[in-house]
Amino acid sequence: MKATQKPSFTKRHLGPDKEEQSQILKSLKVSSLDELTQSAIPSEIYGKDTFQLGPPLSEQALLKKAKLLGEKNKLFKNYIGMGYNPSITPGVITRNILENPVWYTSYTPYQSELAQGRLEALLNFQTVIKDLTGMEIANASLLDEGTAAAEALVLTKNVNEQKPKAHKFFVDQYCFPQTLDVLKTRSESLGWEMEVGDFKTFKGGEEYFSVIIQYPNSLGSIEDIQAFLKKMEEQNILSIVITDPLSLTLLTPPGEMGAHVVVGSSQRLGLALFFGGPHAAYFATKEKYVHSMPGRIVGLSKDRHNNPALRLALQVREQHIKRERATSNICTAQVLLAIAASFYAVYHGPKGLKKISSKINDLTKKLYEILSSFEGEIKNSSFFDTIYWELDSEEKAQEIQKLFWKEEINIGRPSLTSLSWTLNETTEEEDLLKIKEILKNQSVVLSNKKTRKEAIGIPQKLQRMSDYLKHPTFNNYHSETKILRYIHKLQNKELSLTHSMIPLGSCTMKLNSVTEMTALSWPCFSDLHPFAPTDQSQGYRELIKELEQQLCELTGFHSFSFQPNAGSQGEYAGLLAIKTYHQKKNQSHRNICLIPSSAHGTNPASAIMAGLKVVPVACTKEGPIDQEDLQNKLKIYGDKLSCIMITYPSTYGVFEEGITEICSKIHNSGGLVYLDGANMNALLGLCKLRSIGFDVCHLNLHKTFCIPHGGGGPGVGPVGVCEELKDFLPNHWTFKKDSALGAISSSPYGSAGILSISWAYISLMSHEGLKQSAQVAIANANYIAEQLQPFYRVLFKGKNNRVAHECIVDFRKFKNTAGVTIDDISKRLIDYGFHAPTMSWPVPGTLMIEPTESESKEEMDKFCSALISIKKEIEETEKNLKFSLLKNAPHTLEDALKEKWPFSYSKEQAFYPLSWIKERKFWPAVSRIENAYGDIHLVCSCPSMKDFE
Repeated sequence: MKATQKPSFTKRHLGPDKEEQSQILKSLKVSSLDELTQSAIPSEIYGKDTFQLGPPLSEQALLKKAKLLGEKNKLFKNYIGMGYNPSITPGVITRNILENPVWYTSYTPYQSELAQGRLEALLNFQTVIKDLTGMEIANASLLDEGTAAAEALVLTKNVNEQKPKAHKFFVDQYCFPQTLDVLKTRSESLGWEMEVGDFKTFKGGEEYFSVIIQYPNSLGSIEDIQAFLKKMEEQNILSIVITDPLSLTLLTPPGEMGAHVVVGSSQRLGLALFFGGPHAAYFATKEKYVHSMPGRIVGLSKDRHNNPALRLALQVREQHIKRERATSNICTAQVLLAIAASFYAVYHGPKGLKKISSKINDLTKKLYEILSSFEGEIKNSSFFDTIYWELDSEEKAQEIQKLFWKEEINIGRPSLTSLSWTLNETTEEEDLLKIKEILKNQSVVLSNKKTRKEAIGIPQKLQRMSDYLKHPTFNNYHSETKILRYIHKLQNKELSLTHSMIPLGSCTMKLNSVTEMTALSWPCFSDLHPFAPTDQSQGYRELIKELEQQLCELTGFHSFSFQPNAGSQGEYAGLLAIKTYHQKKNQSHRNICLIPSSAHGTNPASAIMAGLKVVPVACTKEGPIDQEDLQNKLKIYGDKLSCIMITYPSTYGVFEEGITEICSKIHNSGGLVYLDGANMNALLGLCKLRSIGFDVCHLNLHKTFCIPHGGGGPGVGPVGVCEELKDFLPNHWTFKKDSALGAISSSPYGSAGILSISWAYISLMSHEGLKQSAQVAIANANYIAEQLQPFYRVLFKGKNNRVAHECIVDFRKFKNTAGVTIDDISKRLIDYGFHAPTMSWPVPGTLMIEPTESESKEEMDKFCSALISIKKEIEETEKNLKFSLLKNAPHTLEDALKEKWPFSYSKEQAFYPLSWIKERKFWPAVSRIENAYGDIHLVCSCPSMKDFE
């Protein structure tokens, strides 16, 4: 009897089965994946590395191992606070948003007609933040509270025209330590001086451009900052206020007190702790600063039928356009988490949110009274949710903390002689009785008969008087039935991987399997506080360490940091590592970063953030880096060279020859080589980055390693380095280790809550599976290029006329022959049920197509048939320029229901140009959107009902 063969996850991950792979290879005139790979990848880098990842796990074994790791984590009740608080995610949001592939597999909403549901949810998020903070405008989320504060600092410097030479900023000492850490790192890289002190004694001065203050502060105290903010404004010092959005249902909002920017985290709006992330930060400011605001902004425009239509506003701010003039990265968003937070606000409404915050505040008052009956001094009589308790010795504070640990309760330890409690949405009356019982029954805490100050709670003059969330959206969906239907109403306006392939070049939209994502919603992983004692997170730390070992084995690097919570943050951390390395070698003059003209737009933006000077390097007409121009730049800048940033395979979708020679030239000039890991999917299990000559690389776990895009976030961009740079990775105040670099994100492990996805993917695939995934990705891209070649020009080819994992298709000539633009073609693809590939980048007028390894031959054939059909439609337009089928795309149900069909072509041509479309027709919610109108009439919060009339 034959032994039962273990089920192979690799077979489920790969789209083409063996038969389809054989058909694809036959069309490419090769006999095997190995032969194709050898024909595409330069011999100088291929076939020289061995990989030791161990055998792949079955899905059942993987889940069993994840469970064992989870059991090593200890779930204590948490009163640590410090910006991270247990909250209650309504089950209807967990199941229908966070665990729903329609929401977590969609792409960044650059094609607005396909994303009206997500854009409405993000507009709701902007409205929540705008209303709660009392500011004029808010964006659609940032990464975390610390980096949002750093982005605010950059904005205040850029817009403070009254003080162009000011170089200092002041931060109140009672901001959270992780925020202070991030601000210190960011300001040092930009050459600004940070001063920390007590805002009550700060006098200001001409050399200051900004002040930053937390409200309520890290001690829990609610300070009246209005006079201080006014005093600063009189000196042209712009103010940044960091605040908890839930507290603002009860507190006077900073916008009403004169703040210029308000930032914070939306974590306690229904998001789990996730060991530090992912959580959506927010950013609100004055409308006059909108052109300097970081991140994405959802705005209201109109479509071809004059219907209201949402889109990403001010898209000229994209880094691909601003490049070295960019001051922040637009790839800094937590869209899925912002959407979940927005639905939390919709579900509870203004009354429900106030009820939650009032309950927290009332229980905190009761805790104040309990603690007042024991020895020790309560330092804050004003508070929202936190009591700060000062004791007379370090020993006593330590002993009490241990008593609570014994009862599986974590409390704060803001200093050696103090303790704190931060209450939250999950706190109940019985929890306070438990606290009282622990203190009462221990001889270390004696009854105190001294007269105590009465609890103020929220000072009367700082209590909120203004209304918020008055829009019907926040007052109409408070039953589960209603919110469920509202979620699905928006969901029906979304195209995601549940509908069809999303063939975006350089974005790798591939399978995110259920097994890979299962563990992240388990309480043992989702409910852990990032600052819990180390012995409570052993399972998490083992998983993270194992993931680091896996990535080191795949790349050849020595170490990885998982603190970067986006690819842009990974770039920033990697460049800072290089910069700090040179500084430690007494070579601070090395500040030139060479970047090929074809590079991702985030590259120059990250270099500027790191305080480096960007020098472009030309590319040839065929795509590769221009070696002659590189040599000239090295002659000019060699002694000042810090690094070069390279994307490999290149952004033109080919494996460039001579990559090892380029690395050698940089090293010989004293510089280091940074690899943008966006295209790592083509190298998995085939080549090690360190062997090629790369010194630093960030990897996009939300691309290559199966963390889903979530509509534009969450992401993880861990940065890997060679051994020489291991001491220059990001530090964190919780690590307590020496490092030349500070923190670059709030949480020690960034978006730790989703690292289990990539760990699971690598464990399930192992080396052979990952190698096959890269080979099939290369095969699929070459297959699409081969199928489209008779109809369109494929721009760039590498060795043996092969592309890598993506190809660039040229549509430029059709603008001259038929007046058809790349935008027309992209909108027409919607009628065929497809999201457009990457548009006009890196070459204007082109589409960059990446099918990934997860798409079957059947799906790729449908996509190719759509583009071939569009070619025929372009030819019809060339014959008759009044034939406007592409100009009117996408066509909506509203078009179909018109009594008189207004177009010269038939409904069949418009809606069902190919027979298979009838089986899976996607109806866009709006017709083509007028972007220019939206930029002129910028509306970035829920519009009034009059706007819909």
